[in-house]
Amino acid sequence: MIRVLLVDDQPLIRSGFRALLDVEDDIEVVAEAADGAEGLALAKEHLPDVALIDIQMPVMDGIETTRRIADDPALASMHVVILTNYGLDEYVFNALRAGAAGFLVKDIQPEDFLHAVHVAARGDALLAPSITRKLINRYVTQPLNPGTDTELKELTNREREAVALVAQGLSNDEIADRMVISALTAKTHVNRAMTKLHARDRAQLVVLAYESGLVVPRNR
Repeated sequence: MIRVLLVDDQPLIRSGFRALLDVEDDIEVVAEAADGAEGLALAKEHLPDVALIDIQMPVMDGIETTRRIADDPALASMHVVILTNYGLDEYVFNALRAGAAGFLVKDIQPEDFLHAVHVAARGDALLAPSITRKLINRYVTQPLNPGTDTELKELTNREREAVALVAQGLSNDEIADRMVISALTAKTHVNRAMTKLHARDRAQLVVLAYESGLVVPRNR
């Protein structure tokens, strides 16, 4: 059973998402919150698998809520998905940097929304290749994370190769094909890299790969 927390200051939005989730046999909405502070408290109380968090809310916004969740060891297994009306904007990028696993635009189709919840619960990032390209364009203009280069040196050559392919938007199966290894081995390389780089998920691997210069866009 996938346990979900809804955090949005608009009751109509929450009720709409809840109506979609409640009809699913393998999903349970364990709590709802109208702002980030309440959402953080309920996250600690219920320990959901997935938190769907609006990015702009009173009291505490989605970015700060995500950051506090990411910094709390007790919530390490929880996956945050940011909800936004605006698509790829500065707030979304900041949320990904804070530790979000991905984001959804609120006008998403119902079937895509339900699929996204399942993807997030598995620990996969909600970042399609098209989104990854836009992340690249954003992050290559940002200052490098001072500790990232040193941390990358802890990776094996194969782990570095796997991270670079994640940054290109490839799935584990696609990474396996590219590296001529099994899907299980590809997943192992990615998971070990996440552990060494202290990345919560694939979204943060994308950020780290470009911030560190491990991968550079062709037009640069």
